[in-house]
Amino acid sequence: MTLLITLRIMLRLQVCLAAVVLCALPVKSESNGLSPERLLRIHDAVQRHIDAHDISGAVTLVARNGRIAHLQAHGLMDLESNKPMEKNTIFRIFSMTKPVVGVAILMLLEEGKVRLNDPVANFIPEFKGIKVAVAQEGPPPPRFYTIPAAREITIQDLLTHVSGLGSGPASAAETPRIARKDGDTLADYVPRLATTPLDFQPGSRWTYSPGAAFDTLGRIVEIASGQPFDQFLRERIFTPLGMKEIFFHPGDERWPRVVTAYHRADGALKKTENSNRLASKTYFSGAGGLMSTAEDYAQFAMMLAGGGQLNGKRLLSPKTVELMSSVFVPDTLTGRQPGRSWGLSVEVVTDPIAAGHRVSPGAFGWDGAYGTHFWVDPKEKIAGILMIQTDNSNRQLDRDFENAVMQAIVK
Repeated sequence: MTLLITLRIMLRLQVCLAAVVLCALPVKSESNGLSPERLLRIHDAVQRHIDAHDISGAVTLVARNGRIAHLQAHGLMDLESNKPMEKNTIFRIFSMTKPVVGVAILMLLEEGKVRLNDPVANFIPEFKGIKVAVAQEGPPPPRFYTIPAAREITIQDLLTHVSGLGSGPASAAETPRIARKDGDTLADYVPRLATTPLDFQPGSRWTYSPGAAFDTLGRIVEIASGQPFDQFLRERIFTPLGMKEIFFHPGDERWPRVVTAYHRADGALKKTENSNRLASKTYFSGAGGLMSTAEDYAQFAMMLAGGGQLNGKRLLSPKTVELMSSVFVPDTLTGRQPGRSWGLSVEVVTDPIAAGHRVSPGAFGWDGAYGTHFWVDPKEKIAGILMIQTDNSNRQLDRDFENAVMQAIVK
């Protein structure tokens, strides 16, 4: 009996030891359809751009089916101090703020508080009767006269960059007159935007509105919801998705984690001095004011890849996400490029071959002025995030990153 008990104890010890050994081995699961070995090529792609002095460093993230499969920091977040990039580095995401505003508007659309064809003047009366600028012939500087707009600009026009608001030289000429002041809020500033002429007749062409259109949409969110814009985003989007490190101003305690911004010129990187121009405690720019970590923004992207839901929290219905990524502006409209159409706050790749993109047809996303990039691939249920901080980076890095992600799909 004693021998039998001893043998049983030894057998159990062997089983436990085997289990420990197995747990210690590296896991090479492809259950999510992504090859761990092939995902390593992402670093190689990024490192080539670091070596070429296109960027100082980066944080890359890949998620599939709502699970993060890759999160890696590369290079340096500050060249002068030789400070390594960290996974939780905070980036100025600039125009990657715009799709967040798009989701806010679509949430209000689902609630019946806004319609896509609502005139902007329904919410901000100063936009009623807005004029369109027409260039006069003559020597520089350019001069304009105005004519009535053929129709009122709508929420859809703002979301799709066909409004003409803040989209060219006529409105740019008005910038000194309506310049933002310290302490301004959206309620203070956006009505002043309505006093500038449109750069073209609404819907006649596509021209990007870097600031005016989406700042105006942020004000519409405030009016339609009855909440300050930053509060709406925090309560309705960020908190439900567990996004704790996305904000319009990082606060003193987080500034050391904010990446240094650079300008690329003559094969070198030079620190930029105006990179914090949109960080504000009073003016919450829907056009480009947010700062975020890669992992936080990934929660937003994964929600879109999941048809409006993540971790049991639903922000939008699948049909509304489908609407967001539908073609509202075809690639044939003046101002667009082959294969690159436009949806509601996002670019939609309708023909990857014509566009030169390494994604599936129907993939959508957008970029930021300092080189940040994200895309959602509904077909493959993938979300890709690339965070860098160079204001004129080599955008070939976007394509190289996409290629490195897509070649890692094995199922």
